[in-house]
Amino acid sequence: MEHLLYLVFLLCFCFGFSQEPEIPKVYTLDVNQFYGSILLHNPDISHLITNHPAGIILGVSRKTYGQKEWEADFGYPDTGYTFIYHNTNNPTLGNHYGLYGHYNFYFLKRNVQLRVAHGLAYNTNPYDKVDNFRNNAYGSHLLSSTLLMLNYQKENLVAGLGLNAGLSFIHYSNANYKAPNTSTNTFSVNFGLTYNLDHETTFEYLKPESTNKITEPIRYNLVLRGGANESDVINLGRYGFAIISAYADKRLGKRSAIQLGTDVFFSSFLKELIRYQSIAFPELDVDPNTDYKRAGIFVGHELFVNKMSIVAQLGYYVYYPFDFEGRIYNRIGMKRYFGEKVFGAITLKSHAAKAEAVEFGIGVRL
Repeated sequence: MEHLLYLVFLLCFCFGFSQEPEIPKVYTLDVNQFYGSILLHNPDISHLITNHPAGIILGVSRKTYGQKEWEADFGYPDTGYTFIYHNTNNPTLGNHYGLYGHYNFYFLKRNVQLRVAHGLAYNTNPYDKVDNFRNNAYGSHLLSSTLLMLNYQKENLVAGLGLNAGLSFIHYSNANYKAPNTSTNTFSVNFGLTYNLDHETTFEYLKPESTNKITEPIRYNLVLRGGANESDVINLGRYGFAIISAYADKRLGKRSAIQLGTDVFFSSFLKELIRYQSIAFPELDVDPNTDYKRAGIFVGHELFVNKMSIVAQLGYYVYYPFDFEGRIYNRIGMKRYFGEKVFGAITLKSHAAKAEAVEFGIGVRL
């Protein structure tokens, strides 16, 4: 689950650029207590699953009423921020303090709420080769984190107060920015209270006139991505990388498009990993002069939401001189458009559930 909904990755980043003053402004608060278990997604962390984690989830949300067309298209979701205190009840793992941006999506006459949140968390006790060598889950204090929370709720039962209860899933990882990075996933039950700060005022949900179906010719995109990451070998070093991507996309409607393109990867950590394996593991018969570059082709989908979009891509390496995690890769993340052509992107590249890197990119859509 390294890449789970990275697609809604760094919502805080996106909110900072996408929110514009609009009315009405209706806010709700929520507080939930959770209690659960760390899932054994990898046998390497079995020694860390000793007790049941627990904690508090706090949220502040702003309701939407259809002032913008996308709000009605997605069922009038909330936007907001979440804070989590997560006690792992394991001194080796430490505790987490996380801050997230979130969307709340509603179903079944708005009685069921799905919160999708992503942000950053601070871990109090990451790996240290002397003081905490057993913590192979987190290699750094700062972690990327994803929250999914599905609640059945009743708002405004008495004077703005309501109740909710449901299930939550919390993921922590640093996306291989620093080894080790086995990561953890917590599955839990939660229950809590909600409070509507504007419960004495009601607003109608608007149904704005739908724009005509968007028809575009095939568009061409060029993206430059970069960042830094590390192999799974502890203390082998963190190195920068660069990726050049070119792809075509075709709109299927006002909300989605399909993509076909190619990536060229310049991942310097692989150069060091090749050198290391050629020396430390002669039985692998790795040539130290093996090319560290890779090239792939991919298909993808883009979901347009206001000035933001969610992208998901599945690729295959056609140039693959060094075997690292297999030929199939995937990418999921978000884009934010600045005008009609220029966009910024933050995406997570993975091989199945094994994250390779968080990519920061800038591109143009022609």
